[in-house]
Amino acid sequence: MRQFTAIVNPTAGGSAGAAALLRVARLLREAGAGVETEYSRSLAHAQDLARRAGERDRVVLAVGGDGIAGGIGGALSGSGTLLGLVPAGRGNDFARALRLPAEPAELARILLHSTPRRVDTIEVESAAHQRTVVLGSVYAGVDALANRHANNSRLLRGAASYYAGGLRAVATWRAATYRVTVDGEEHTHRGYTVVAANSAYYGSGRMIAPGARVDDGLLDVVMIREAPRRLFFALMNELKSGAHVERPEVRILRGRRIRVTADREVPYGADGEVEAVLPVTARVLPGALAVLC
Repeated sequence: MRQFTAIVNPTAGGSAGAAALLRVARLLREAGAGVETEYSRSLAHAQDLARRAGERDRVVLAVGGDGIAGGIGGALSGSGTLLGLVPAGRGNDFARALRLPAEPAELARILLHSTPRRVDTIEVESAAHQRTVVLGSVYAGVDALANRHANNSRLLRGAASYYAGGLRAVATWRAATYRVTVDGEEHTHRGYTVVAANSAYYGSGRMIAPGARVDDGLLDVVMIREAPRRLFFALMNELKSGAHVERPEVRILRGRRIRVTADREVPYGADGEVEAVLPVTARVLPGALAVLC
């Protein structure tokens, strides 16, 4: 029987995370599994807790949204430790890509009995040559700014906070000229954003890269070029279905190593964390993480 260590981030929707974990943990214990809970003081502390739990051959449960899922998943990348997700955040986009259910009984069944699946992770290198590993995507431009606004929102949650953040970001955005290098081939791009996606989803269910797969050893690079703001607002709505990829303003490339620079200071984010500016390099790590899904 699997033994679990659940890590909850109390600073990011902690009450929602604790409530979600309570329902799932009860079912796991009733089935005979051991469940211990750790509360993290920061993302770095959560990663530390995850590594230590993995050293004790426990399944690590990341309880929360994409920030803690990406942080813990990144810390366990390449380690052989099993990761499980208990979605309880704003976006839950990597959980959505894995098609994890919200219903506690079905989620508990998956955590108890599913066969581990190997998925890719993304190594992210900053301008200062600092390296982190995340799960879902790296995005540079207006969406990183929108994500920052969403993270700082006190009145709105979930998809509403991302949509409001997007409106605010687009209204003030100046197009940037990007240099995007995909597996050594350089492309010049002027516009709103560049996204290197391992998962199809970001921004609370928006299907930025419909063709992206978490286990194909590639990143889908989505570039949205300069266009009138009214067109970009329409395109934002099409992200719900992925229909935006049919527009001529959208270009998609695929590769294993992506480097993005720009002609001015442009923010970038990774799995909900937005505290850096370009340049950035993203490299796929094929099959580096085992997850229960």
